[in-house]
Amino acid sequence: MKPLSASAEPVALKRLFFFFIPLGLSALLINLSHVVINGTLARAEEPELILAGYATAMSLLTVTEKPAVLFRETCSALVRDRVSFSAIRRVAFVVFGGSLVFGGMIAYSPVGGWIFSGAYGADPEAAEAATDVYRVLMFLSLFSGIRCLYQGVIIYRMRTKWLTIGMIFRLGGMVALSQYILHAGVTSSRQGAVIFVFGMMIEAAVSWLEGRKLAKELPKLDPESEVKRPKQVLRFYGPLLFSSFVVLWVPPVLNALLGHTDRGTLAIASFAVAGSFMNLVLGFFNYFHQIALQFYRTDPMQVIRFVRIMAFIPGALIACMAFTPAGPWIFVHLIGIEDRLLDSSIHALRAYLPFVLVFPWLDTLNGIILSSGQTKLMFGSQTANALTTIALIATLTLALPDWTGTLGALAQSGGIAAELALLYALYRRSRRSGRMDRISTIAPGG
Repeated sequence: MKPLSASAEPVALKRLFFFFIPLGLSALLINLSHVVINGTLARAEEPELILAGYATAMSLLTVTEKPAVLFRETCSALVRDRVSFSAIRRVAFVVFGGSLVFGGMIAYSPVGGWIFSGAYGADPEAAEAATDVYRVLMFLSLFSGIRCLYQGVIIYRMRTKWLTIGMIFRLGGMVALSQYILHAGVTSSRQGAVIFVFGMMIEAAVSWLEGRKLAKELPKLDPESEVKRPKQVLRFYGPLLFSSFVVLWVPPVLNALLGHTDRGTLAIASFAVAGSFMNLVLGFFNYFHQIALQFYRTDPMQVIRFVRIMAFIPGALIACMAFTPAGPWIFVHLIGIEDRLLDSSIHALRAYLPFVLVFPWLDTLNGIILSSGQTKLMFGSQTANALTTIALIATLTLALPDWTGTLGALAQSGGIAAELALLYALYRRSRRSGRMDRISTIAPGG
């Protein structure tokens, strides 16, 4: 199954910027919302414990949320008419229901305590805080899934400004609630989850209102669309889901191993702070895959030119924050951390520099692969990422147990580099194989 390009004519560079900038702003605001939460929790009397409990629960949330998030790419790649959207929606709501069931098991059965205290290695206090947080976070997958499903329609219809509008409303609600919580007093990790879910409900409502209207404007049946039944959606979504699950289990492993270092709570907390700040900087550049998905088959050279212009900006920003006084000033005055947590977070941020240099190229290549429907290739590359990251974190925690959150950032940087190298090799082999098949087809006697 090969998703169709959203455009049938050459693409001007200006059009790519107009498409990309609203997406980038929405992603930037998403990551800013995580900074708002961490900044709120950091002002508690025991910030390391509060942040560690929240971070531990959030690392598991990615397992239940990611299947829902994938419907943004699935819908933007496959939706062409109301029939295809109906098929995608039916698959989506089955997945959303499964995420809720899994979340309920974590939050209200002994499974959650076993995972947080056993598999994650969290101390009893942090494990109890993480379970309490998850009783709120389990509902986030539903609202996140609704948001992403309808954002897929919005992206396909090139109305990307609505992603920014939704995030503005979401961030405004989260900031207002966080200010109320700060006024009342930060007493538990669960308050961070309440802020997060409240914001996601707002964004889901905005996406649903606009996406539902755009879905009704789609033609009843597009003769060029191959998607008519849920089974056809699964051919695209299935490999994407399985490959993402490989990497989804890496953050829990990272947190578990960091929790067993010399200063486990500090390691987890600084890794979470540096990661959220890195994601904030990288946030604006999170949608290279959508540029490639929507436009690469129409004008590949223009897409590559666009990426070359934009790809090195996040690396320059991280270098500025990590190696100049600007970073510590922001961490102290905007996020509210200090002392040993500040020093540990800055060192972890420096270790993320290779990550942000590699990410734009990997994300673009992922979009190219999505545009051709070759989602199976991503399973191998993401497996390489997971294995490399786990091997690195295991080695580094034994060799340098006092490096706290820096260990996690170094491991993730190595993992993403391995993913890009293998994915590029698989993609080149796939292209050569495709060319050979075409040559054999047109050759005499072929």
